[in-house]
Amino acid sequence: MQASDLFVRCLETEGIEYIFGVPGEENAHFMMSLESSKTIRFILTRHEQDAAFMAEIYGRLTGNPAACLGTLGPGATNLITGVADSKMDRAPMLVLTGQGATRRLHKESHQVMDVVAMFRPVTKWADTIRHADNIPEMIRKAVRIARTEKPGAVHLELPEDVAKHEPKAEVLQPVRFRRPVPNDKVVNGAWEILRNAKKPIIVAGNGCIRKRASKQLRLLCEKTGVGVISTFMAKGAVDTDAPYCLYTVGLGTKDRMNYAIDEADVVLALGFDMVEYHPRLWNSSKTKTIIHADFLPAEIDEFYHPQVEVVGDLGHFLWMLNERANAAGPLRYELDGQRRQREAMKADLEEHKDDQQNGSIKPQKSALGCAPGAWA
Repeated sequence: MQASDLFVRCLETEGIEYIFGVPGEENAHFMMSLESSKTIRFILTRHEQDAAFMAEIYGRLTGNPAACLGTLGPGATNLITGVADSKMDRAPMLVLTGQGATRRLHKESHQVMDVVAMFRPVTKWADTIRHADNIPEMIRKAVRIARTEKPGAVHLELPEDVAKHEPKAEVLQPVRFRRPVPNDKVVNGAWEILRNAKKPIIVAGNGCIRKRASKQLRLLCEKTGVGVISTFMAKGAVDTDAPYCLYTVGLGTKDRMNYAIDEADVVLALGFDMVEYHPRLWNSSKTKTIIHADFLPAEIDEFYHPQVEVVGDLGHFLWMLNERANAAGPLRYELDGQRRQREAMKADLEEHKDDQQNGSIKPQKSALGCAPGAWA
């Protein structure tokens, strides 16, 4: 068994189903090993950038990483735009590249460049497989890092001579682990702020569409009636037909949903990445009481200074809030303003939803076909 065979077996054990890419001479042994796989499907693309974006979207939609493949040099550089997007959009992905033989990496050589150094700024981890026996450990580590919150891209480079070596190592079986859950005392603090709020609002971010958070979020809104504004990356976290759905924000232009945030005294930010909709656009006065709940602590920013930070599994935190909401009974919030903004936005969307004048398609019509608020 060659190292490339072991590499493929490790990917199979990790549950990798798809590899998108463009083969080359330096990953030829890997491709030949891949031919014998019964569970991994290779999708040939016309360009490596296509492969990276395809793998990213697969990972974003399923939560399971796919792989994108390129050879050394120009094949690897062509991947990088999609890989960078995977990191920014929190999509798990494996990036697999070939490399020249290790005996020529120390000098100027055809298409040899420091690919690992290039990928490090746009991945969660990047490294070279220098010994065939390291393959099981490195693939296990790569998949775990790619999947761990917050997910993203991980890069492994396999030199062409290492791919032909005969390893003694065996496949490592994946062992899954439970994500840490928030502390009860911190959750109690967050709940006290929410319970005593008059006009709370929820800003749902990217994390709300991962790890079973969406179900608990919907239950919380049904119990409390609190409205949810989704960032572009959180579309689908709640049903757009639900009375508590306040559609979408994320552009600089002020829209109706921005007024709903203006009226709020407490903002519950769930799985929110600052890059999705910068707080200076909705907390410019720095007066909002913010509860930050996410898998990681909040980014430090003068316009985003949470009074409470709930760090841990987001779905579990929402479940803990639901338990407290059940025990508390009806809450007397003042949410008429949110309902008015929702109805006004809905009317805006309805106004031109069937318009086909001169063959044109109004933004309102296309918005109803995807996500209300996206045309703002």
